[in-house]
Amino acid sequence: MRSHRRLRLLAPFLLVPLISSCFASGGDGDKGSADAGGSRLRVALAFPPAENLSPYGADATLLSRLGVTEGLTSLDANGSAAPALAASWRQENARTWTFTLREATFQDGTRVTPEAVADSLAHAVAARPAPAALTGVALTAKAAGDRAVTITTAQADPVLPLRLSSPSLAVLSAKAYDKTGKADPVGTATGPFEITGVNGAASASLDRFDDYWGGRAQAAGIDARFIADGTARANALRTGELDIAEAVPVAQAATLDRDERRDTATTRTTSLLLNARTGTFQDAGVRAAARAALDTSVFAKDVYEGYGDPAAGIYGPAVTWAGGKRTAPVGRAAEKAPKGGTVTLATYDNRPELPEVAQVVKEQWEKAGFEVNLVVREYSRLESDALDGKFDAFVLARNTLLDTGDPVAVLASDYTCDGDLNIAQLCDRRVDRAVAQAERAADTDERRDAAMAAEARVLGTDAVLPLVHQRIITGVRDGVQGVVLDPYERTLVGTGTRR
Repeated sequence: MRSHRRLRLLAPFLLVPLISSCFASGGDGDKGSADAGGSRLRVALAFPPAENLSPYGADATLLSRLGVTEGLTSLDANGSAAPALAASWRQENARTWTFTLREATFQDGTRVTPEAVADSLAHAVAARPAPAALTGVALTAKAAGDRAVTITTAQADPVLPLRLSSPSLAVLSAKAYDKTGKADPVGTATGPFEITGVNGAASASLDRFDDYWGGRAQAAGIDARFIADGTARANALRTGELDIAEAVPVAQAATLDRDERRDTATTRTTSLLLNARTGTFQDAGVRAAARAALDTSVFAKDVYEGYGDPAAGIYGPAVTWAGGKRTAPVGRAAEKAPKGGTVTLATYDNRPELPEVAQVVKEQWEKAGFEVNLVVREYSRLESDALDGKFDAFVLARNTLLDTGDPVAVLASDYTCDGDLNIAQLCDRRVDRAVAQAERAADTDERRDAAMAAEARVLGTDAVLPLVHQRIITGVRDGVQGVVLDPYERTLVGTGTRR
């Protein structure tokens, strides 16, 4: 379970493609072309496959970013469920939904049938560890006629269409699964590009899937390279070795020509999590003093060099509906001076900006009278300690809508007593009640209102201090068009991406 948690947090750095016309692109709209030929795209990704291309963990987002996999639904620009393999759906009752499939073909030539979809979802339900989108959810899927699938959940799940947009619930053909339940997406997915070869952790080759239901891709294929070093990715783009480089570090942005970089507001927020269970920050008053000591304006301006937005809350400006519904934090304690002792502040260096963020926090806190010990390691070497509450404070970059698209899900997992990603060790019954109320809301607007009310409760504890809303920088070579600039970080190339 630990490694599963780690990959959930890191995967958004990287990838069912979304309906790509919903998002900004680096050229013409992302509409497929029937023209023959087309050049191959040379793409660099920041993380290599971590789980043998399993769709149930971090590699799920890698697969969707490369246009390999998709599910029944996707997310539109407003964060609502949109059609993908399912052309439409309806809710039969509180626990049952019917999804009507569009005509589509798997990359192995077999037809996307209700039976195939039900079987694929059954494998996802049985996967261990469970996909993040299914945490705490039990569902069964059954064919319902020639073109429909009925999905029933053990408990009422008003956001099931959103949940099914998760990259970890991609639909694969029967040939994808072996006797142990492992899933192989090579040649068994439904997206516009098909994996034809993988060279370990170094590279992968993909060819255009000519029978893609959404239209024939304009690029003949993709030559993907996995380059962990951000400077190396930027250099390769600048020297013409790449057409697209994802996640260019802020420090490298200026080395690219202005027309070769795109910055996109994302649903990722970098926050400072304070340990509310043990140590110095167990006292809410001291947490309030820690908050008051921070000047958060410097993070977007200086650390992220303008490629970020000043923190407004747990949800940033890419969550387009949140700003108009936000209310002031509720229940904040009066500030109380620290009584002495050293607090341990930790972060990870997988994202190059985070150590600098932590250093600024350290300096600001020390000016306010805190003594701070800074710990920086690779995430996998911090994870267990962070989840077990071994640190007093932790700087974390978190995509708030990656797992399910549901704004309530991140609150439940990160800030409730039973949350499985609760690094802040927060256990506040008022927060739990507010989150539970939000989880029960079925109407979209009511659920969003309830999520913002719960956000106000969470922020009122001062256990999470939002610092900056991150923008992702994508390097795009001159002449490349149709790159999908996705705020949810699930998609990068689509049918209209070309050079």
